[in-house]
Amino acid sequence: MAQEFSEIPNSQNRVTGWWLLSIATIIFGASNAIASKLHDLGDTHLIDGRNPISFCNSLFVGNLCELGVLIFIYHREWNIKEIKKIKLKSWGFLTIVAILSGALAPALIFTALDRTQINNVILVSRIEPAIVLALSILILKVKTSFWDIAGAIATCIGVVLVTILQPIAYSRFNSGEILTIIAAIALAIAYTISDVQLVNIPLGFFRVFRTLIGTFVFGSIVILLFGFEHFIDVFSPFLWQWTLIYSLVIVGIGQFCWINALKKSTSIDITLASAFSTIAGILCSYFILHQAPNFAQYIGGVFILIGIILGDVGAWMQNKRMKGKQPHSAIAIDMESGFKGV
Repeated sequence: MAQEFSEIPNSQNRVTGWWLLSIATIIFGASNAIASKLHDLGDTHLIDGRNPISFCNSLFVGNLCELGVLIFIYHREWNIKEIKKIKLKSWGFLTIVAILSGALAPALIFTALDRTQINNVILVSRIEPAIVLALSILILKVKTSFWDIAGAIATCIGVVLVTILQPIAYSRFNSGEILTIIAAIALAIAYTISDVQLVNIPLGFFRVFRTLIGTFVFGSIVILLFGFEHFIDVFSPFLWQWTLIYSLVIVGIGQFCWINALKKSTSIDITLASAFSTIAGILCSYFILHQAPNFAQYIGGVFILIGIILGDVGAWMQNKRMKGKQPHSAIAIDMESGFKGV
């Protein structure tokens, strides 16, 4: 469905796209902070000593809510005619991408939020574009620019500094940061596959399929590892009440703005918005959770910010060379913003 991004939007549409991207970026940036806040809220409303809004429960129920919203939005793309167009090979790649980006990465990120500071998760996750660049060079043999490489190196230095300079009290052997890096690797692999193999797959169809498969795989793995009793509180009214509110903000408003912004924006607009999601996430963690960046996050964050700026310069130059022509698939562009809270 690359045609969604094939035309350069006019100036009026592009301004509208900027506003929608800004709103979506702020909402997605706040998603981790809101999830952590709800987890803390659950700690004050225990059920027989259990937190009903555990990260596991909120991820599973949140995905169910997202699935309902996406089916409502994209139900027209789920018809026999469209399904028959998808080749068997594409189904295989669709499933791989869905498991990586819809089950593995979200589970790792939510677990990381429980093991380290939210700012660490936000900053360390910025290593994803560097991994995508490495995969493009090593596997796809894509030619890249000095700016992209310099940005990736700066980002990697920043991630290393954030990880090794952490106070011992917060490190827990850096397990949260390691889980975030693994999640970034999973998302980078999913991005690379989608950019090469899923060019002709409708974006809406992919979103519904990813959420459906991701929810099923995540739930199945949890049950196999921990048993059905791990989801004993999944029908808690308190859990559903707050998860529905979370889904309304993140899935309802956030996805609505993002979906419409994609139709009115260029690839460079989306790249810039994705870059600023890091800053939005840090600000939201401060205002919502009152977590100010520590020394390690300031030092590492400076390098990561430099990496983001250099990467954006490279993206701008590539866009200029291609005269606005879209170099990536619609699905890859949609995934460019990384994890969106569910």
